[in-house]
Amino acid sequence: MTTIETRQVSLGYGHKTVLRDISFNIAPGEMVGLIGPNGCGKSTVIKALSRIIPHQKGNIRLDGKDVNAIPRSELARRLAVVPQIPLLPSAFTAFEIVLMGRNPHLGLFQREGPKEMALTWQAMALTGTQSFAERRVGELSGGEIQCLLIARALVQETGAILLDEPTANLDIGRQIEVLDLMKQLCAEKRLAVLAALHDLNLAAQYCDRLILLNEGRVHAEGTPQEVITTHNIQEVYGPQNCVYAHPVNGLPTVLLTTGNGKSRRPEA
Repeated sequence: MTTIETRQVSLGYGHKTVLRDISFNIAPGEMVGLIGPNGCGKSTVIKALSRIIPHQKGNIRLDGKDVNAIPRSELARRLAVVPQIPLLPSAFTAFEIVLMGRNPHLGLFQREGPKEMALTWQAMALTGTQSFAERRVGELSGGEIQCLLIARALVQETGAILLDEPTANLDIGRQIEVLDLMKQLCAEKRLAVLAALHDLNLAAQYCDRLILLNEGRVHAEGTPQEVITTHNIQEVYGPQNCVYAHPVNGLPTVLLTTGNGKSRRPEA
């Protein structure tokens, strides 16, 4: 089981700071959502936690250990990442892409064995990707590739998973399947999951806690009911958004009025 902690962390690129003094933690078995408008720093947080970019200030810890002190090979065995914009070899088959998730567990010059093959096939079954296992990446749709990346993360058998827009390019049915799976794995395997999400309604339905980013800082943090309020959403996204209770489960649901009513035709 894995815990993730950030304390007074500032992030950016070069001399430009994107986020200042952010602090949060993710416990085993918890699914936390990162939400906020475009450019607010959601992907930047994912990159910093996975050491793709260095943090400018503060401390990031994985299981209480400074992430910078963890060798990259060990980090890959403890933390899996589903990126927003993957760079994948187009000539590889879907099965080969998922199988790559076992690389951190293999020794030098060690080849994949029956265990690796079985785990890969199992992960593809969970993510609904078995049907195109032999097709090459260059032949797949964006949604199919997204599901492959999730399967590859599952094959790594880590204690934590970082998801950067995991439902991008997916239809609503696939979105529900993917988030249902992540929620199930959180409960069964006690995974710590951080998901950057654009869809506020999906975030409210699936995440235990939410972190709302805006203007370089954490605007609000807490349960979906505490974070997705009309006040917070209108402050961050604009006055055309309103929050109501879902008619089935009571969780917050964001509705909008297009153009705040200004696009209506004048009466004759």
